Amino acid sequence: MVYILLIIGFILLIKGADYFVEGASNIAFKLNVSPLLIGLTIVAFGTSAPEATVSIAGALEGSAGVVLGNVIGSNIVNITLVLGITALVAPIAVKSETVRKEIPFALLAGIVLMILMADVALQGAAENILGLGDGLVILLIFSVFLYYVFEIAMKNRTEAQVEVEADAGESWLKNILLTTGGLIAIVFGGSMVVDGAIEIALALGMSETLVGLTIVAVGTSLPEIITSITAAMKNQGDIAFGNIVGSNIFNILFVAGASSTIAPLAIESKLFFDGWVMVVLTVLLLIFSRTHFRIGRKEGAVMLAAYLAYLVYIIIRN
Repeated sequence: MVYILLIIGFILLIKGADYFVEGASNIAFKLNVSPLLIGLTIVAFGTSAPEATVSIAGALEGSAGVVLGNVIGSNIVNITLVLGITALVAPIAVKSETVRKEIPFALLAGIVLMILMADVALQGAAENILGLGDGLVILLIFSVFLYYVFEIAMKNRTEAQVEVEADAGESWLKNILLTTGGLIAIVFGGSMVVDGAIEIALALGMSETLVGLTIVAVGTSLPEIITSITAAMKNQGDIAFGNIVGSNIFNILFVAGASSTIAPLAIESKLFFDGWVMVVLTVLLLIFSRTHFRIGRKEGAVMLAAYLAYLVYIIIRN
């Protein structure tokens, strides 16, 4: 029964995120918001909603391993699996100077998270805990990021009126219902995934951290996979790339920040390795984007190989 509930939870997460992104994007197009802003904020936030819901639910239930494992694992999945599959299907040209500037911000967010997690090494504390103060610092950086992106996006706002498909903007009510209905599905689906994943972990002898890094991370990253592949196939490289980078920033600055303000998160020592893997992969993404100005099939294959190697390692480690 728990497996059935887990599957239903994932379906609600995926479809909920899909409806949320569709409704929110349609509203953004009607308001003539720039595609860059859509990719880095609305779409990124929409596809990160499953991670946020799962992590916040995990924090409320005292499952710190699922929370941080989901955040770090989802970011690793985004850079390797999501970007790798997307690049193999349709290579991504990194055209926007602004999007490329977001990668260093994602790198900065990752490093800040690692520093705030290292209480034992940096402060001589008895254990590593991501607490209320840490969460407020992370959320403050998140507010700076939102202000920065909004300012840049408005400066680059297209002069020409954005053309909207008839079915995309035909009804404000329809788009509002899609957005709110999607969020409701995400909330219920996230709760079901947390409960099911923890129960399965205990039954199989797996740690909560491993479940967060694998089952939950991949499951909650499916919206990013679907959205990025679709955008890339429609030659919307900025939206696809912005979705991946923006989602990683949201995961760290909003999801981890909000979760740690709800309840202190005790950190397993093994999670530091995963966190630094995330940082190194972000550096690799920065190198790829700035040297070739495109993420081609070779880069995609490298990313996929990196994920498979990492997956094998954490399974053996458990």
